[in-house]
Amino acid sequence: MIDGESLSSWLRLTLIPGIGGETQRKLLAAFGLPEAVFSSSRSTLCDLIGARSTRLLLDTGNEEAVASACAWSKGQDQHIITLADPDYPQALLEIPDPPTLIYVRGRLELLNRQALAIVGSRNPTPQGALNAERFASALSDAGLVIASGLALGIDAAAHRGALASSGDTLALIGTGIDRIYPARNRELALEIGARGTIISEFPIGTPVSSANFPRRNRLISGIARGVLVVEAAMESGSLITARLAGEQGREVFAIPGSIHSPQSRGCHKLIKQGAKLVETAQDVLEELRWGTPSTARTAMVLDGGAVPDQLLTLMGFDPCGLDELAERSGLGADSLSVMLLNLELDGRVVTLPGGRFQQLPEA
Repeated sequence: MIDGESLSSWLRLTLIPGIGGETQRKLLAAFGLPEAVFSSSRSTLCDLIGARSTRLLLDTGNEEAVASACAWSKGQDQHIITLADPDYPQALLEIPDPPTLIYVRGRLELLNRQALAIVGSRNPTPQGALNAERFASALSDAGLVIASGLALGIDAAAHRGALASSGDTLALIGTGIDRIYPARNRELALEIGARGTIISEFPIGTPVSSANFPRRNRLISGIARGVLVVEAAMESGSLITARLAGEQGREVFAIPGSIHSPQSRGCHKLIKQGAKLVETAQDVLEELRWGTPSTARTAMVLDGGAVPDQLLTLMGFDPCGLDELAERSGLGADSLSVMLLNLELDGRVVTLPGGRFQQLPEA
């Protein structure tokens, strides 16, 4: 990680109002490091970025903001990662407008793990929230980090699903990293900060602003291999994230729903536009050519413990046959038949025509 003096130069560059990311990258491309930018002559800078930007760059005093950010970075598990830092998420370097630096709370090693973003409605149906949580849990078990935006609804459900499994989740937020928004997700944010990772490109103290969330969405899609949209209305911000994912060369997945549900229309629109229709976590893993969750989960089942709960997690909430469950779990048909019978007697599974089974939502 860079030293304190160098970090101060990076912060000085990024904390000047009016000097945006595009100008920052232009300066860094020309001069290499912020120290070299500020050592350059006024005339040289004017030739590159113009007189107005040069005045802002050289004449703006932001020492207090720089000192505040440096002090924040000295806190436990609190980091400021710049483009020159080896811990910077390499996936973000592939997008057209990576942030010059990011503020990070939590586990640095998650920044460069393979991730999948799960996004959707802030007002999901109960089944939609459950789908998000179950998909996140299964995909997390398969070794993917779950990225989302810490919003109410599907985002929060996705984070909870990952925390209930491996705990590997990234929350990319649209405020300063010292702010928690929405307030109802305070406990969730604290848990993610302790067990996962929270990321913001916005300066310390940045308040809630509607303009920042679409900007944040490009990082949710950019840091991931793909984006799974669980539920989304036609005007949902999740569709912005999906569009950005396509522009960034990421995979786009969508879960279909009822034709009568407004919360499904955004997903149906994405599917019509070429998003991959998915019904199980396995569909996502196969499209990404990623290892299936079966290996990790079979080990859990064979270790004993809460076998019925693990089998229900493998099932998800879509109808599936005995052969399909056997493939996912690695267990024999006889053992599965006994387990399914017990689950049916407990009112947790129902048998459907054609020898298929479906998990019943908890009351």
